Amino acid sequence: MILPAAKLAINLKINGSDYSLQVEPRVSLLDALREYLAFTGPKKGCNQGACGACTVLVDGERIISCLALAVQYENREITTIEGLATNGDLHSLQGAFIEHDGFQCGLLHPGTDLLGDRDVSRISEWLAQRRNKRHFSFGNRFFG
Repeated sequence: MILPAAKLAINLKINGSDYSLQVEPRVSLLDALREYLAFTGPKKGCNQGACGACTVLVDGERIISCLALAVQYENREITTIEGLATNGDLHSLQGAFIEHDGFQCGLLHPGTDLLGDRDVSRISEWLAQRRNKRHFSFGNRFFG
């Protein structure tokens, strides 16, 4: 008989609010966000850390939440795509995507916005380097 893993009580700080929950030690940060706390911004794309759909910021640094354990991020500042808006107003980068018809599927968009919020200059450099090339990397891995 296989016994279920013991649950741990943890506190996650997400988008400026505290959330207390009990999770098994093996629960990913992505699953804690989506399944335990109903944050729908981070997506479960490949679930292997390759696509970037699950990107969140932790203490201002981007991480791939599908490969991170929720218990590792107790009491750290976690920002999801939902946390970019201020007082109901979209972040300027989110607004720019809409204004310039920069749409993509909803799967990768949250990760792209979060990465762009922190790395606008890196995006510009990347685009400049590839201006004359015929292909672009899909997803948001190119922000490396």
